[in-house]
Amino acid sequence: MTEKTIAHYKILEIIGQGGMGIVYKASDTKLERLVALKFLSKELTHNPAAKERFIQEARAAAALDHPNICTVYEINETDEGQTYISMAYIEGQSLKEKIRSGIMEIEDALDIAIQIAGGLQEAHNKGIIHRDIKPGNIMITEKGQVKVTDFGLAKLEWGVDLTKTASIMGTVAYMSPEQAKGDEVDQRTDIWSLGVVLHEMLTGTLPFLGERDQSTLYAILHEDLKPLRNLRKELPETLEKVAKKALAKNHDKRYLEIREFMMELTSLKRGLKRETKGVRHAESKPSIAVLPFADMSPQKDQEYFCDGIAEELINGLSHIRDLHIVARTSAFAFKGAKLDVREIGQKLDVKTVLEGSIRKAGNRVRITAQLINVEDGYHLWSEKFDREMNDIFAIQDEISMAIVDNLKVKLLAKEKSVIEKRHTDDPEAYNLYLKGLYFGSKPSPDAFEKALEYFQKAYDQDPGFALALAGMAYIYGAFAIFTFLPPDEILPNAKAALSKALELDKDLSEAHAVSALIAFWFEWDWEAAGKHFRKALNLNPGNAFCRAYHGWYQLAMGKPDEAAAEIKRAQALDPLMPLFYAFGTGIHSSADRLDEAVDQFHKAIELNPCSGPAYFQVGRVYLKKGMLDEALSSFQKSLDLIVLAGWAELGIALIHILRGERNKAEQILHELLERKKTTNVSSYCIASIYFHLGEKDKTLEFLEKAYQERDILMPFIQVFTENIDIQSDPRFLPLAKKMRFTE
Repeated sequence: MTEKTIAHYKILEIIGQGGMGIVYKASDTKLERLVALKFLSKELTHNPAAKERFIQEARAAAALDHPNICTVYEINETDEGQTYISMAYIEGQSLKEKIRSGIMEIEDALDIAIQIAGGLQEAHNKGIIHRDIKPGNIMITEKGQVKVTDFGLAKLEWGVDLTKTASIMGTVAYMSPEQAKGDEVDQRTDIWSLGVVLHEMLTGTLPFLGERDQSTLYAILHEDLKPLRNLRKELPETLEKVAKKALAKNHDKRYLEIREFMMELTSLKRGLKRETKGVRHAESKPSIAVLPFADMSPQKDQEYFCDGIAEELINGLSHIRDLHIVARTSAFAFKGAKLDVREIGQKLDVKTVLEGSIRKAGNRVRITAQLINVEDGYHLWSEKFDREMNDIFAIQDEISMAIVDNLKVKLLAKEKSVIEKRHTDDPEAYNLYLKGLYFGSKPSPDAFEKALEYFQKAYDQDPGFALALAGMAYIYGAFAIFTFLPPDEILPNAKAALSKALELDKDLSEAHAVSALIAFWFEWDWEAAGKHFRKALNLNPGNAFCRAYHGWYQLAMGKPDEAAAEIKRAQALDPLMPLFYAFGTGIHSSADRLDEAVDQFHKAIELNPCSGPAYFQVGRVYLKKGMLDEALSSFQKSLDLIVLAGWAELGIALIHILRGERNKAEQILHELLERKKTTNVSSYCIASIYFHLGEKDKTLEFLEKAYQERDILMPFIQVFTENIDIQSDPRFLPLAKKMRFTE
């Protein structure tokens, strides 16, 4: 091709070539984006059948709107009459290239197969059979998202079958038996081809292959499938059965629908994860859950003290790298439940459980504690302490060291010093601090006010109590994160408390954790946030909340793999915390790992059926998948269950816009603008609705408001591109610079 520019496309380079034509990488000068231009070869331009097949490819792909199918933008002709298709340009590699690099991990192969099946399900639902599924027609983006391409041989229920000729069309090694014989085909032919691709990913070889096409066709029609586990011994038997069913020569014995095949693959993937989790601690470190102590006081008014002592033990032990300790939320989930400790241990996936009781009267405290082996229910250690309140710190030290000794944990010198560290020698200050912890665990404005009051009193009682200052800073930050109060009103107080805390104790992990949150969520000082996250987690690797928020930080920094790994670590530390699975849904969604995101959602609602954040995040997933009905239902549920003002409304408005219901989206926008006059509504969400309505000036206006208001969605402006694509307009560049995303 001699032209450098076609219509509004600037040709950059050739990226593919085949019998039907050539594919170029090009720049769309109108919309300022990269595209792939597929040209029908000049030799076929005057061939009516070839041209019609080329056009039908565009029609087939354009009829599909799914994250696992390559998007077609338009079909057109050059001035010379050469037909071309404009489609999304995919940064990444083909599955063919990936397979060449070596046999894949089982979970990775399943993930890719599930995504391919998701794209095919969308096609089959629209009456389209692909008929040429093979690794060369599967692209994988740099983020791991699969894109099915090349619908040149597609059969359309609502179109003419242009491939019915005397010759067999397709790629021989991936053809189903019925396709090889030239018989009528349905979606089961795509199931066969996907089975071949799965076989190749898992073993590095094709299930049926001869030296020539004719011998390959003979093998497909007549030879038996060799057991996969002869080629790779570690493959699960269930996976072998699934692959065998997909590759049944009689199509009536295959999966009837791609949905069934996808569900089997998803179930297999979940099973692999459960097996991995089940052996985690057997092969690694000792593990323990510290349950909340029972209140045995006469007045039953010491719940805060019982919870606080257990939480302090958890906090101290979480600094030990060679000990897996379950975080507060999961350990406290069994509070008041009359369950055997063996059952609790199994649910939390730990080998030991610490339980006990406290009786507090006046200045006397009696504490009993038992360390129990989950496997047989026997006590590894037990002790009763009857002391003055002044001895509470010594009691905690004795319990912690008994756990370490009995679990045979090797302590580093600095870990031992952390366990034995006294943050205050004042029992009254400590008692006030425990009350602050108690109310700080309950996310409501009234509870936070009480927590702040008690932390302040604890600090007033002992001005050297750095931990009380860190507690105050955390509550100030929580007020902002939950949008109970405007950030600019309270963040100066948080920073002042942190400054004093770190001046008193430069190695206080709690202070570094809160410093990281504030630098990340509200100051957008990415370097400082990273520094404080690293310091906090180095000091206290078992801080589940810090790990979860560090996952969001990694995502905002463009590191989806690290983000996903970090949220998994948080979930391992706090396995019954629903919020972390809602976080996982959002993080995997933003990393375009949509099936994993759905898995995370199901876990979240299994733990808490009323998790508003989980329904909101899965709404984003369904929106990306093009499942608008499911997305609308999820966003509506999240709205009913209360998420931050504007979030669910944004999702609902986007669905109306995609459906062409602009008036409904405008009505939602109007209602949000009215509410914003009296309540705290996300300006970022309002800006996003304006963006999708095509009102760029208003988008910029409300993005600036979001910047000024320190909207907590702003750190993800480069990640949540389904809301606002800041690359689409140069006027967004100054904002990106102010937020330190660009130089």
